[in-house]
Amino acid sequence: MTPPSSQDTTQDSTDSRLELLKAWLQGHAARYALELDTLVPASSDASFRRYFRLAGKAAEGESATTLIAVDAPPPEKSREFVQVAGLLDAAGVHVPRVLEADFDAGLMLVTDLGTASYLAALTDARQSGDSRRARTLMRDALDALIRWQLSSRENVLPPFDEAFLRREMELMPEWFIGRHLAREVDEKTRGVLDRTFALLIASARAQPQVFMLRDFMPRNLMIGAAPNPVNPGVLDFQDAVFGPITYDVASLLRDAFIGWDEEFELDCFVYYWERAKKAGLPVDADFGEFYRQIEWMGLQRHIKVLGLFCRINYRDGKPHYMKDLPRFIGYARKVAERYAPLRPFAKLLDELEGRANEVGYTF
Repeated sequence: MTPPSSQDTTQDSTDSRLELLKAWLQGHAARYALELDTLVPASSDASFRRYFRLAGKAAEGESATTLIAVDAPPPEKSREFVQVAGLLDAAGVHVPRVLEADFDAGLMLVTDLGTASYLAALTDARQSGDSRRARTLMRDALDALIRWQLSSRENVLPPFDEAFLRREMELMPEWFIGRHLAREVDEKTRGVLDRTFALLIASARAQPQVFMLRDFMPRNLMIGAAPNPVNPGVLDFQDAVFGPITYDVASLLRDAFIGWDEEFELDCFVYYWERAKKAGLPVDADFGEFYRQIEWMGLQRHIKVLGLFCRINYRDGKPHYMKDLPRFIGYARKVAERYAPLRPFAKLLDELEGRANEVGYTF
C-alpha cells in the first residue's frame, strides 16, 4: 500500500488525527457505551493505519467488552476493508464486524478479536516443542483459507496481474540493492533480475486464480475467544486481490516473523493440498508440481519483501523490519538453489548478501 506521504508526517499531524478520531468516537459513544478515557494504542502496522482499543459494547444488551477504533488516513483502504470483511464473513471466515465507518475521514469502529495472536501462540508452541498445538493452529488457518478460496468470483477484487507482480518485485532493485546496499543495478544484474522475474510471473499467471488475502500470516491471525472461539480471527485484509492459488499458502508458512523446519512445512502443504482437492479447488493434481508452484510463488513474495522492508525503513522511518532481512534472503536462496532456471538468481543473492553483511542489516 502506498501511504499519502513519507516521513513528513509530523507529530502535530498525528496528534490532530487522534483528536479527530476522539471527536468522531464521541458521536457514537452513547450507542456503543464507549468509555473514551480508556482509549489506548492497540497496534500499528507497516502503513499509516493505527489501531486503538477502548471499552464499549457492540450492541445494545450485550455485556461490556472492548472495541477497536481504526485511524486509516486516506488513501488508506477503509472502503476495501469493509468490502473484504463482508466477503470473508460470507465465506465463513471469522473477521472483525464493522460497526461504524467514515470513509472520507478514514475512521472506523470495529469489534475486537482480542490480543492472543497466532504468532505468539505458534512461537510458544515451537519453543516448547508442542508440534501438535502448532499443527492444529495451522490446519485451522488452512481450513479457513480454503473456505475463503471456495467463495472466489471473478471481477470482484482487483487482479494480481503481471503488472502488479512486476511492480512488487521491482522494489528489490530500487530499495534493497540501490538504496540499502548503495549499489548500481548494472546490466548483468538487471539481466538476472529480468529473467528471474519473467519466470516467476509466468508461473504465477499459469496458476488458477482465486480470492487472495496477500498478508495471510501468523501476525495477522488471532486466537479465538468467547463468545466466538473460532480459529483463526483474520485481520489486515484490505489489500485482498484475485490471484494465484498458492500465494496465501506460501505467505502463511514462509513468514517474516517465524520459520519452520521442512518436515512441518511439508505436513502443512500436504494437508492443504489434500483438503483443497477434496473441496473442489483447482490445485494441481501432482503434488510435486504444486510444491514447485508454492516455492516459486513464495520467492516472488520474498523478493518483494526485501525491497519493501528497506522502503519502510528509509522512507517511512520504521527500522524494526530490517532485522528480518536475513530470513528472507535465506528463504530466497534456498528456493533459487533448488531449481536450475533460478540458480543465476541464487548466485546474485550470494554476491548481494556479502555486500549486505558489510553494510549491516540493522540500524
